[in-house]
Amino acid sequence: VQLQASGGGLVQAGGSLRLSCTASGIVFSFAAMHWCRQAPGKQRELVAFINTSSNTDYTDSVKGRFTISRDNAKNTVYLQMNSLKPEDTAVYYCYAWVYRTNYWGQGTQVTVSS
Repeated sequence: VQLQASGGGLVQAGGSLRLSCTASGIVFSFAAMHWCRQAPGKQRELVAFINTSSNTDYTDSVKGRFTISRDNAKNTVYLQMNSLKPEDTAVYYCYAWVYRTNYWGQGTQVTVSS
């Protein structure tokens, strides 16, 4: 199983980025997909979730700014991040919950400058 995340980078406050995470080795349509992030010196936190029915949920700090979506035909989950703030700076990880197991991807760095 592999989850390949991409799309991170350096952006100014107020800007946008779109993260992608493409999965292989699983039946993607069976998987609940998540984006988490970990800032330096902080615990990893769940940012966004999308289930197999495309129902979504977000942590309060990103509601109205981030949108999670999925394309089952491409085995890919996206995180559209708008109105970025310096406090969004972190390594972002995707993971899949499927077959009663979590599968993690490698992180992608997002840095928001003020």
